[in-house]
Amino acid sequence: AVRNSGATAVVEGAGDHCCEYMTGGIIVVLGKVGRNFGAGMSGGIAYVLDEDESLNDLYNPQMVELETISESKDNIKDEFLDNHLFNDAARLEKLITNHLHYTNSKTAEKIINNFSSYLKKFKKVMPIEYKRVLEENLEKDKIENNFEKVG
Repeated sequence: AVRNSGATAVVEGAGDHCCEYMTGGIIVVLGKVGRNFGAGMSGGIAYVLDEDESLNDLYNPQMVELETISESKDNIKDEFLDNHLFNDAARLEKLITNHLHYTNSKTAEKIINNFSSYLKKFKKVMPIEYKRVLEENLEKDKIENNFEKVG
């Protein structure tokens, strides 16, 4: 996903510099990653299965931050479903299910069959400035469209 500008991909591991200079899209990594993860990443999001907590030592914190993923399903009006601030658990489950369907991956099957327990092991990698812009735009949209979170 180096220089990814809009593709969605699920991979079962990555070497050094994964998501380097990424500007858009969604990447799911179902395995280990190498060093310098997310260096120069300014857009898009990545989800990394971090079973051994090693991502903390491998990502580049200058432009991205790591977040945990909540099991809660965000109940958001339809026009905001694609917003990268929301629906992480549902998005992640759908992407891994699709990966399983197309590849018969044993790793994906194991994760889907135990999704609640695996979800706690995923980290969301989010560019700091991208998140700030999304949050500002959401606030602006709330005001202009009288949007309220449902539930």
